Amino acid sequence: MEIAKDAKWVKFDVMKAFTKDVFKGLGVPAADAEVCAEVLICADKLGIDSHGVSRLKPIYYDRIKQGIQLATTRFEIVRQTPTTAVIDGHNGMGHVISVRAMNMAIKKAKKYGLGMTAVRNSTHYGIAGYHALLAAKAGMIGITGTNARPSVAPTFGVENMLGTNPMTFAIPTDEKFPFLLDCATSITQRGKIEVYAKLGKKMPKGWVIDSRGNSKTDSVAVLKDLVAGTAALVPVGGIGEELGGYKGYGYCAVVEILSAALQQGAYMKMLLGVKDGKKVPYPLGHFFLAINIEAFTTLRSFKKITGNILRELRASKKMPGAKRIYTAGEKEHLNWLYRENRGVPVNGETQKEMLAMQAELGLKKYKFNF
Repeated sequence: MEIAKDAKWVKFDVMKAFTKDVFKGLGVPAADAEVCAEVLICADKLGIDSHGVSRLKPIYYDRIKQGIQLATTRFEIVRQTPTTAVIDGHNGMGHVISVRAMNMAIKKAKKYGLGMTAVRNSTHYGIAGYHALLAAKAGMIGITGTNARPSVAPTFGVENMLGTNPMTFAIPTDEKFPFLLDCATSITQRGKIEVYAKLGKKMPKGWVIDSRGNSKTDSVAVLKDLVAGTAALVPVGGIGEELGGYKGYGYCAVVEILSAALQQGAYMKMLLGVKDGKKVPYPLGHFFLAINIEAFTTLRSFKKITGNILRELRASKKMPGAKRIYTAGEKEHLNWLYRENRGVPVNGETQKEMLAMQAELGLKKYKFNF
């Protein structure tokens, strides 16, 4: 968890209300605006600032204003069986589409043990973990993934072909927090580079390569180069095969396939967001899987065994100098405990964006301390 020196804290309830009002001001229906705000605030609560309110202006606000994302969402079921469904989101609000799609998968899993939905023509759906956690809160295993605009090069390649494509799992435990693995299949994601750029920080070597395969570390320049197609993110495992880069590349491709082929959706260079020199929608695809634990064993037993596994991992022998071993979801829980009474840390650039949106939409009731 890294917080900018110029950050100002805004209470969660205030930030959520502001975010909701921004969405409403853009024409998003009130109920949908509530969902969108909740997903963004969840990211900040867990310390995933790369996908929280810092993305309100550059992703959602700007795209709706540009007409490449629709404020009103048309959720169309185009194919369905008792355990599956294919959904067309018609370039509406990705958060709304995805919450409905995962809840549909959960409903099917309650009755049949498993439920899966596949979505096409959606838009950015926030942190993948939010949607997987919906299943975990229902006593199920939640799995989700999404494709994204091309930014990742295949192993031994330099062209950005694949999205950062997270493969995300949420699993209930008997602890105070669920197991939550929410991470890109690239070594980092565009959102984290955006955070580095806002903080004025250089990136570590090995995150991004240029057209010659050399590492790039200038975060501001990289964001421009990714759009221009002259730089690419590296898969999990790093450059080449020596440290297992082919594994990250393989999983990245799996998510691309499951986010496009099942639903006959767009993929790879079809997601560039530009056609004939003009901005067009990013018609993203997602998939959602809910596994009803009670179809296999009792939820209580499952939670206990899962908790035992995680506790034994954390109690195992540590590397010299290491203070502790973490399990997935633990750091997010600790971030929540730290931020619960503080709120969202808003960096300087995001402060300016919030004030600009406030002025443009006439949201005078908010008195921010920046």
